[in-house]
Amino acid sequence: MNCRTTLPSWHALSAASEQLKEQHLKTLFDTDSERFDKFSRQIPGVLFDFSKQLIDSNVFEQLIKLAKESDVAAWRDKMFSGEKINITEDRAVLHIALRNRDATPIFVDGINVTEQVQAELEKIKVFTDRVRSGEWTGYTGKTVKDIVAIGVGGSNLGPQMVTEALDAYSDGNLNVHYVSNVDGVQLGEVLKKVHAETTLFVISSKTFTTSETMNNARSAVSWFLDSAIEQSAVAKHFVAVSTNLEKTRAFGIADENVFTMWDWVGGRFSLWSAIGLPIALYLGFETFVEVLEGAFEVDTHFKTAEFENNIPLIMALLSVWNSSFLGYTSQAILPYDQALHMLPAYLQQGEMESNGKHVTFDGQTVPYTTVPIIWGMTGINGQHAFYQCLHQGNVIVPSDFIASVEPQIALGNHHDVLLSNFFAQTEALMAGVNEQEIREDLAAKGKSESEIEKLVAHKIHQGNRPTTSMILDKVDAKAVGRLIALYEHKIFCQGIILNVCSFDQWGVELGKGLASNIEAELKQDNIRHDHDSSTSGLIAYYKQKRNS
Repeated sequence: MNCRTTLPSWHALSAASEQLKEQHLKTLFDTDSERFDKFSRQIPGVLFDFSKQLIDSNVFEQLIKLAKESDVAAWRDKMFSGEKINITEDRAVLHIALRNRDATPIFVDGINVTEQVQAELEKIKVFTDRVRSGEWTGYTGKTVKDIVAIGVGGSNLGPQMVTEALDAYSDGNLNVHYVSNVDGVQLGEVLKKVHAETTLFVISSKTFTTSETMNNARSAVSWFLDSAIEQSAVAKHFVAVSTNLEKTRAFGIADENVFTMWDWVGGRFSLWSAIGLPIALYLGFETFVEVLEGAFEVDTHFKTAEFENNIPLIMALLSVWNSSFLGYTSQAILPYDQALHMLPAYLQQGEMESNGKHVTFDGQTVPYTTVPIIWGMTGINGQHAFYQCLHQGNVIVPSDFIASVEPQIALGNHHDVLLSNFFAQTEALMAGVNEQEIREDLAAKGKSESEIEKLVAHKIHQGNRPTTSMILDKVDAKAVGRLIALYEHKIFCQGIILNVCSFDQWGVELGKGLASNIEAELKQDNIRHDHDSSTSGLIAYYKQKRNS
């Protein structure tokens, strides 16, 4: 695959970016009364407005050409058909098969994975119904009251983000707690809140060897056996999501209580699989299915919509435009729904772990930015934290604003107040306030000329800060599924357009290997590995202080 910089559309976009850098968004709106209609799209349950991005019709046309010249459609079809597009690990990329609601056959190595997914979903349903109905009991015969989900990365962020987003729909039948950090504080705090005889632990690790997860799991078992005493009781309180039956058996988990994953599911795209078991347990299997159905709607849109109307593709193209052509190195995710407070962290992993790469498919160094730094928080809180920088800082941060028409919980006029801020912020970031407007405003307030001169420079807002607005009908199960799937397909399209492999994570693997070696050094004095002087000095300092 050739470097994208050789494509005609890339050259056209490079030239256009120099011209657009001299433009102002406010001027683009002033000269085109139909801008919103041109640059907004809708699918059921979602309005997507990208009219406040620094583009014009020519740039949009060239971005669409870039997608076509990058063969996005062909790669999309390869993904949906089960071809092994994870080229560095020789794996298919089939998170879409996990929510394939029309049961279309998808084959990998001659096996219809759709049938495997359906069988696993049925297993999840049966198990979930048993726990939630009270049929499943612990070692003392009591029903389960608390779920403790132990995992890290994709095995944690997805399920926790979804259960917290949909917490308002919980029937209160069960409590759910998440443990991801190997720092003992997190597990210790959770264990203070639960009782051994009424707690079910879900251990999620594909290989059942993930260091952080297994340390937490072993500590949980030790805590549990302080009460249960008998090792056999573990089978009534611990289940697993894993492919390693040998290790789950050794841990004390019965085979029938191990839910499987497949190597064609990447961790950060896995909440649709048995990794989503905590979602089904907490909210009910029917709600979990609604999340899958929402994602499936977006899968269908992504497969069938023309490029000019294809929302995930447009999202990807805008990110490429902002980062690789306009030079903006970060992007903020700003949900104006408290329910979506974990979305920035979830998308941070999804995008940065996927496309944080420096070489093309064929191993050549890329000459452009492949991924912006993803960060953010809920809107109102962010306004009183970092929006000052967004408005007047000397960095420009394109931002995704996300809100809903209907609140999960209606309380007086709270939602109108919330949405008034949502609309105001994107308008202010786009238009800004110029010197003349400030002078007129200050004069109208009775300020003297000397006072105006002192203040005017400080109050100028340059504007021209690009934003995208997404408005959901309501943050419910289908909406959450739709939203996540939109960003998943965005990430896929970014990878194809930028010519990088989105589905491996060798940087993560490097850190894991080094940590494993150092862990052995910390535990045993007779083991020593070669390190730089800083790392050796830090290790020695820690061991000396610990031992003293």
